[in-house]
Amino acid sequence: MSNILEAHDIVKQYATHRALDGVSVSVPKGTIFGLLGPNGAGKTSLIRIINQITAPDEGYVLLGGERLHPKHISHIGYLPEERGLYKKMKVGEQLLYLAQLKGLSEREAMEKLKIWFKKFDIKTWWAKNVEDLSKGMQQKVQFVATVMHEPKLIILDEPFSGFDPINANLIKDEILELRDKGSTIIFSTHRMESVEELCDHIALIHKSKVILNGSKKAVKDQFKDNSFEVSYRGELGDLPSDFEVVSTKDEGEGISQANVRIVSDASVNQLVGHLISQVELVSFRENIPSFNEIFIKAVGGEIPEEALNL
Repeated sequence: MSNILEAHDIVKQYATHRALDGVSVSVPKGTIFGLLGPNGAGKTSLIRIINQITAPDEGYVLLGGERLHPKHISHIGYLPEERGLYKKMKVGEQLLYLAQLKGLSEREAMEKLKIWFKKFDIKTWWAKNVEDLSKGMQQKVQFVATVMHEPKLIILDEPFSGFDPINANLIKDEILELRDKGSTIIFSTHRMESVEELCDHIALIHKSKVILNGSKKAVKDQFKDNSFEVSYRGELGDLPSDFEVVSTKDEGEGISQANVRIVSDASVNQLVGHLISQVELVSFRENIPSFNEIFIKAVGGEIPEEALNL
């Protein structure tokens, strides 16, 4: 899989604060890439460099294999966390203006806007002033402005902020459809449930450095602890020393639950064999860490050295 964007050893210094310290990330083409990190970690500084709002002090960025250049601005769609519409302008006029800034002719822009206004059911908004729209309505308009020129790379900074669940699902479906049509999305967020649902790859920036970088599966695999949640009927006795019963609890109606960890080179099949020799299994599943748990462990410093690049 080729990369649409590569950042190599990016350094950005603001007076006495180093916002980015040797940051390198690769964004595979046609994926949703989660850019994660606590407030102040450096995410926004990297996004601003990709958008050519600022330049790196050291390092460089490639877009489609080429050094970042002003011509690439039309290939990128950017939805910032702090929305930036002109409040006194009418919605339609503003979107036509922004589309032409991105290289569309007025005719092309009108054709695309008709599609988006119908898709989002906002046909009656054309002549409304932006200031007369609610925050969520304004965000819909800015999302359209971000994607209507069909950019190769779309950067979304907290795109669900302020949306109710229905409109959040609408935007989520559009993000997935854009990816399926070939766009690449960099998705910066604090909402780990959105990362679980949408992202294919992630990079976690903390204190100006990348501390996790890889596919979602590879990152999750690195943080697994080889433990399993077992629900069963009967009495679970002692297991061989290859297995540790971490905890047990009564779930009611004759069903118990245990967390069991493999602490040797024993296989999952061996564990299941020992369990079914003693109890009736109701369910058996591996404990896969959530991204919320991974985020807390990584930012808290509980991260193995080999997890840095997966």
